Amino acid sequence: MYRKQTIGTLFIIAVITLSATVSEKFNNSVKPEPIPPSQQQQGNAAKGYEYLITGNYVSSGFPYRFYRIIAGKDKENFLKRTGKNSTVPFGFNVIKNEQGIDMVVPNCLQCHAQVFDKQLYVGLGNSFIDFSNTKKQNTILTNTTFQILKSIAPKQFEGSKTIVQSFNAIYPDLQTEVRGVNAADRLAMLLVAHRNPITLQWSDSTILDIPKEVIPTDAPAWWLLKKKNAMFYTGFGRGDFGKFLMLSNILTVKDTTEAAEVYKHFADVLAYIQSINPPKYPKPINKDLANEGELLFTTKCSKCHGTYGKESTYPNLLIPEKIIGTDSSLYKSNQQNPQFIEWFNKSWFATSYHPAKLVPYNGYIAPPLDGVWITAPYFHNGSVPTLEGVLNSKKRPTYWSRDFRKPSYNYVEVGWNYTNHKKKGGKKIYNTTLPGYGNYGHNFGDNLSEEDRKAIIEYLKSL
Repeated sequence: MYRKQTIGTLFIIAVITLSATVSEKFNNSVKPEPIPPSQQQQGNAAKGYEYLITGNYVSSGFPYRFYRIIAGKDKENFLKRTGKNSTVPFGFNVIKNEQGIDMVVPNCLQCHAQVFDKQLYVGLGNSFIDFSNTKKQNTILTNTTFQILKSIAPKQFEGSKTIVQSFNAIYPDLQTEVRGVNAADRLAMLLVAHRNPITLQWSDSTILDIPKEVIPTDAPAWWLLKKKNAMFYTGFGRGDFGKFLMLSNILTVKDTTEAAEVYKHFADVLAYIQSINPPKYPKPINKDLANEGELLFTTKCSKCHGTYGKESTYPNLLIPEKIIGTDSSLYKSNQQNPQFIEWFNKSWFATSYHPAKLVPYNGYIAPPLDGVWITAPYFHNGSVPTLEGVLNSKKRPTYWSRDFRKPSYNYVEVGWNYTNHKKKGGKKIYNTTLPGYGNYGHNFGDNLSEEDRKAIIEYLKSL
């Protein structure tokens, strides 16, 4: 899936040459910090994929019998599943609960798969998810219809109690300021605030103080994980990745016994995620221009983002906030709310076999760029709609929106076609003046010429 180009002196140049802007910042007292690798379990990718799209890692949901009456049958079946799973959207699984009743439950692809040009890409972050109206949203599990059906067939709905309990606790405090950004970090905070760290059992009252702010993120592509030594944009997820990947389980988990059973499958899930390759750019690439871009990228960008091709390298660097300069709300949320770090690091996830732990840092990891052409919008909060904007801060819109119903992609600037607005305008317009939603920082491309930016973008299409 990668373009395999070689320019004899690229790696020598990469070592001895840096762009002026980056060099100046690296010469300051703060420096990037490499992340050491953690040993990961080995698994079976085929088994992991099957568990991902049919498994019971979320164990409570909506009775299939009534789901079909209300929602009908999914016509796409993007995953080519069989049986009852073939009739529900890719973001749901059909499982049998302890009572033998078929239940429709959410799965990981709610956030980690996206339809692009009529094709589903598993592992692509879902940039069309909408957390902007959760306070008023009548979900299928809490609305009047649900209550009526529950009274008609109470036994069918016994298996819905756990997820309804979670939704009632988290939905009022999960809302983002705009649509298209992810509230996964907030979701985790809200759920662990109701769970005993040792037993994972639920408490109706919160056991941790919950901050008011909801910090947005853009779900990163799964195929990048094979190169990374730590998870999440802040690089604070260390140790066994399987423990982090199974965190959706805390939406419905009863206790650590159930968690341990689910965990048995996540070495396989990790193996599947590590087997995913980025999709190939579907349009023609100007090879000569891409070759120029490769040289420029290697001399100006590879120190942080790595090199690509036959002898690819990735440095796994945490970049201090003083160097990267991007919106600091996400990493500061970790530092200013240590109760959640402490909860995790004394919890079952950190103290059972193959432990994981959280190690906060004042900055962000410089990600690999494999398949970057399809991962718009950019930055850790999805605040920049195109690669052109990433390389030229003057072309980043302050207020912008894109079409969620009929999205269109710009293959020249590389990213979503968008509308530039003069002022803020509700949940459908991305507002970069809000805390956590800023599009500033990462100004390393500002000193490039327009021709150099075009060359680098042409090269990035090939990764």
